[in-house]
Amino acid sequence: MPSQPAPGPSDIAHATGRFAHRADGLYLLFDRIFTAAPEYIWEGLTKPEALHAWIGTYTGSPLTGAVRFRMESKNDSEWEYVSILECVAPARLALDIGEGEDAWRVLAHLSEGSGKTVLTFGLRLDSPSEAATFGPVWDYYLDRLVANRTHRPMPAFGRYYPALKAHYQDLIVPRRVHPLESTDSL
Repeated sequence: MPSQPAPGPSDIAHATGRFAHRADGLYLLFDRIFTAAPEYIWEGLTKPEALHAWIGTYTGSPLTGAVRFRMESKNDSEWEYVSILECVAPARLALDIGEGEDAWRVLAHLSEGSGKTVLTFGLRLDSPSEAATFGPVWDYYLDRLVANRTHRPMPAFGRYYPALKAHYQDLIVPRRVHPLESTDSL
């Protein structure tokens, strides 16, 4: 069964995001460690019924390079178009969600070693200040993924926001290095 690092106090979640520069911009990256095969975690990221349990669902055929996605954990969410930029099962996924200036890019990378699977999830930001909102939100959703894959109770959003907001406001953006000296392999 998958697992995550030992939890802290039950009333506050842990901030796990970090900044990294990539060729196409600044990303907020998060890691989750599982004791399950990458295929099992991949299913939680790519199958509509598994996605439904922790974040939302999609409709359409991924083979076309696009689907429509709706976050089901929010009562007022609408269907959004998703462009599938990269999909290499069970290792890499890159998506643009939404359209125009409101679109956001997400990445997922799965690696396996020593009986563990590491999921690195990334969200491209327009500004480092966005981390104060998106950091707590994505810690919450990724912990929901962990809960789903480990058959544990879902965490409460109130443990994450606004409790983790200050951490992400204070997070320092690393110096951008030469593209050939990338600070992150994702």
